[in-house]
Amino acid sequence: MIKIAIFDDHKERREALKLLISLQDNMECIADFEDCTNLVENLRSNVPDVVLMDIYMPGVDGITGVKLLMENYPQTRIIMQTIFEDDENLFNSLLAGADGYLLKKATNEKLIEGILEVMDGGGPMSPGIAKRVLEYFSKKNKVKQDVYNLSKRELDILSYLVKGFSHKMIATELFISPFTVNNHIKNIYNKMHVHNVSEAVATAIQKNLI
Repeated sequence: MIKIAIFDDHKERREALKLLISLQDNMECIADFEDCTNLVENLRSNVPDVVLMDIYMPGVDGITGVKLLMENYPQTRIIMQTIFEDDENLFNSLLAGADGYLLKKATNEKLIEGILEVMDGGGPMSPGIAKRVLEYFSKKNKVKQDVYNLSKRELDILSYLVKGFSHKMIATELFISPFTVNNHIKNIYNKMHVHNVSEAVATAIQKNLI
């Protein structure tokens, strides 16, 4: 059973998400909050597998919440949810350690798929958000900088990670086994000196590797 916590300042949104999650056989909502105040203490007795995190909330906002989760519950997967495709705040969330990004207008099916993807090691991202993030950083740095000596296959896999593909999806696209994908990703992490998907994606975008 996948344990999920929700952080959103709109009660109606929280209730709708709780209902959606309750309809899934393999998911349960263990807690919901209007912002990230007392996040560490609130989750201590029952740490979620996945957090659905709004970016903009009064009090302690979502970006701060991501940092708190990474510091205290690094095993928890984080999907940011926002109404706006805001470049700077989305990337700040990525740098903080968020695993995926979905617009609130995404369908219920996409949200459920996103939860399953992060549990599978992927990084779901709404197409519009992925495009905006890539455009934002391509404007800042036009020259590719492969300072990590990644192989062509590793660069291919890294590009799919940036697009939000799960390990299984990458395996299907490249006609290789998930085991082989996992080995390549381990090599990518070692070469780039990162520890997870979000750090790899953030570094790839910053360095314009893909």
